[in-house]
Amino acid sequence: MSFDGFFTHSMVNELNTKLSTGRVSKINQPYENEIIITIRANGSNYPLLLSANPSYARVQITNIPYSNPEKPTNFNMTLRKYLNGAILNKVSQLDNDRVLRLHFITRNELGDLQEIVLITEIMARHSNIILINGHDRTVIDAIKRIGSDKNRYRTLLPGDNYINPPKQDTINLFEDDSLELISELDKRFPNAEVLAQNLQQHFQGLSYNTSLYLANTLHENGEVKDKLNSFINVYKNPSPTITEQNNKIDFTVYPFQFNNNVKQFDTLSEMLDYYYRDKAQRERTKEQGNLLIKIAKNELKKGKRKAKKLQKTLDETKNADEYRIKGEILMTYLGKVQRGMKSITLPNFYDNQNDIEIKLSNKMSPSENAQKYFKRYQKDKNAVSYVNNQIKINNANIEYFDNILSQIELANPEDLKDIKLEFKQEGLLKNHNYHNNAKHKKVKISKPESFISDNGIEIQVGKNNLQNDKLTLKSSDKREIWLHVQKIHGSHVIIKSFNPDDETLVQAATLAAYFSKARDSANVPVDYVQVKHVRKPNGAKPGMVIYDSQNTLYVTPTENLVEKLRQNYKKSKPF
Repeated sequence: MSFDGFFTHSMVNELNTKLSTGRVSKINQPYENEIIITIRANGSNYPLLLSANPSYARVQITNIPYSNPEKPTNFNMTLRKYLNGAILNKVSQLDNDRVLRLHFITRNELGDLQEIVLITEIMARHSNIILINGHDRTVIDAIKRIGSDKNRYRTLLPGDNYINPPKQDTINLFEDDSLELISELDKRFPNAEVLAQNLQQHFQGLSYNTSLYLANTLHENGEVKDKLNSFINVYKNPSPTITEQNNKIDFTVYPFQFNNNVKQFDTLSEMLDYYYRDKAQRERTKEQGNLLIKIAKNELKKGKRKAKKLQKTLDETKNADEYRIKGEILMTYLGKVQRGMKSITLPNFYDNQNDIEIKLSNKMSPSENAQKYFKRYQKDKNAVSYVNNQIKINNANIEYFDNILSQIELANPEDLKDIKLEFKQEGLLKNHNYHNNAKHKKVKISKPESFISDNGIEIQVGKNNLQNDKLTLKSSDKREIWLHVQKIHGSHVIIKSFNPDDETLVQAATLAAYFSKARDSANVPVDYVQVKHVRKPNGAKPGMVIYDSQNTLYVTPTENLVEKLRQNYKKSKPF
């Protein structure tokens, strides 16, 4: 299901129930296209997410934690100026479209009451968040400013008159039931999919899945009016449900009777948190880590090109012994070699006296020709050692950047600052704007994430190389237990116990497998050993360690267990 007009209708009802008459206490913009407004209502704080993300645009109450940038954006500052302390009067929807409006009552500079409206237009890549004056519909600002060069129909710049998005000539079923038209379409199109397509053409706010649900409802027995009312009531009294079929997860406002693999929620917002938690976080991480990803991929590409060149050079040095043999044969039969010869055939005493042809320089003496072969042999012999060392260094670099890409893929947006710091320390950001600020503040390494096992033992998980190094090599007791997936990129995990029980070991191993490239695998081998057996080789890249004396567990990572251990930690924290 998508965030269509009907889903927006249900969300508007939910937000009005929970947030109406609430007061704005905080406004943050943790991500480029997303705003979180904390509203105090009915004795609770509700973080309201307004997202204009091209892929995951939506409005919902969210409990997913976030971190704010050091400096607020201009749009964020504008929102704070106009909405701090404002009262949310109501939440409304434009017809049955994907346009959700928050109506705030606040006071202007003269102390007079005024209405400020914050509009979220949920329209894929055209999604936007716009702040307008409720009295004259003047645009105060927009999270994405749109000039006349981008849109001739309407502009979204400060001072412009706000114009609603273009309206389609379709019917709003919440205001006009159109029974005659629906009855006619129901009779004309007995195929549910064809009926769904035609319903979309006539009625507003219908995504394909919603129109198909309506078509199937209309094809059931009974009066058209009763069936239509049944469909409308689902959106007035939703049953938030996550379904999983053929490895595809979807969300709906009604339970699927034919699918046993469902998970139901108390609110639409809780359902969307569950559905978007990984998808949206990956998108946010990708947006904020775009420069890091680009650098890592470029370095990886250079490393792979270099690997091919080094291997070619190494292959060319495999004939080094042939040069030595030819030099020794020339020295043995030096009397038969005359200046001016371009080649000579001599018996090879290394090959049962079989003839071997040796090329010569006609400008060199016989002895100089022999020495030429010895020098070439020595050069190739030295090159083998050098090239093998370069291959080792280059392979370590390839492994390092491959590991970085894996960490970014698994990271939350707040984890990226450590990877930025690491790239800065490695000199990888020196040609980019991030590094050019001479007064760049010193960034502290963030703390690893903590979990609590079911037996009450703390487990810490590093999310990047700097966290891993600090966790393993500096902050852990040598007698504590260290875990890591075997031969796969992943997090360092520490059990804060000298002698953990078997259940805690398995749960820590599950965390190690989950926070690795083997997240979606089964029977993942995880090594565990005391920290004293883990060490960092001289000159090794960040996050690189070696270890010995390990034991191995085999686990299958599950998100449910990870979330359970995360909640255990939250419950253990004093308030």
